[in-house]
Amino acid sequence: MRIVYQIPSIETVYAARFIYEGYKNAFEELGHQIIPFTGQDSLQKILCDYNPDIFITSLNSYNFRYLDLNLMKDQRKTKGMVLFTQIRPWTCQCKQYGAGGLKDFPEDFSLIKKGLAGDVFFHWLEEDDPFMDGFEKETGYTYYKILLAADTKRFYYEYDSAYAGDICFIGNYLPDKRDFFKAHLFPLLKKYKVNIYGNDWTWGSQVVGYFQKLGQYFDISSLKRIRKIVLPLEDERKVYASSGISLNIHEKHQRKYGSDFNERTFKIIASGGFELCDNVKVLRRYFTEDELVIAENTTDWFEKIRYYFVNPDKRASIIEAGRKVVLSSHTYVNRAEQFIELYRNHH
Repeated sequence: MRIVYQIPSIETVYAARFIYEGYKNAFEELGHQIIPFTGQDSLQKILCDYNPDIFITSLNSYNFRYLDLNLMKDQRKTKGMVLFTQIRPWTCQCKQYGAGGLKDFPEDFSLIKKGLAGDVFFHWLEEDDPFMDGFEKETGYTYYKILLAADTKRFYYEYDSAYAGDICFIGNYLPDKRDFFKAHLFPLLKKYKVNIYGNDWTWGSQVVGYFQKLGQYFDISSLKRIRKIVLPLEDERKVYASSGISLNIHEKHQRKYGSDFNERTFKIIASGGFELCDNVKVLRRYFTEDELVIAENTTDWFEKIRYYFVNPDKRASIIEAGRKVVLSSHTYVNRAEQFIELYRNHH
């Protein structure tokens, strides 16, 4: 099969890039072809020359500015291409989603009703999540949950003493997480050897990042490439495998509503790291207490860090149990197979 995955700026240092690369590796491992569709590519040329079976996009103004939806609809009708579209929650007041759900965006809702926005609609929220109530009734389309995952081509156990430490955190200094960092991450620096990797942790990085985002939005090549990933992706697994405790910190809305969780959840575990995660309610649908340690509140956060730091022998069984769960059910190969199954069911 031939797959196109839309990522307007492949140079991004944020999650969209890593998710695309996870899918790329997975589809190729399964014997399929996959290419990105960026802001510099010709949609008509890709549709004509590549003739994709699956086209994956997201329903937002940034992605759709590069799409001719009528041309896409013709490709779907005449060539059998199936358009997979990630959507925002149906109802939501989260800042993460633009302070509104899909029902609050009449233009997007209209595109769905006209059959222009896609064939299969998905997100990583649960099918029974209250934020998705109303989507199927109002649009007439089925909603599918497709979770994030671990890229097992990149994330696997590899210890490296150069990255050894008591505690690690890999992630960007996102505005939505800064209060949590101040209360839960920075105090650890006084007591433990904490290794932090990511972008935006300095004022200079934030300024460069601002110009990079401008370059990505306006498709300015010289600006799009001015910032690189701080930690090479090939080394990320080494950090998790070589640290006593690997912290996973979500955005504020994820902790508040407990509806979705990040890719890091799977990456740490797949790398053989011992993960301590903040409290996101939906995680207990996928991991038991013996497979993933979750801190329920601030006090519990510091107590569990202290406990597992002084009792390293208690980590091994949790690491192994969690790893079995991820490698069996939560890899990007699992997700790619889900896309393929949905494609076949659609036809």
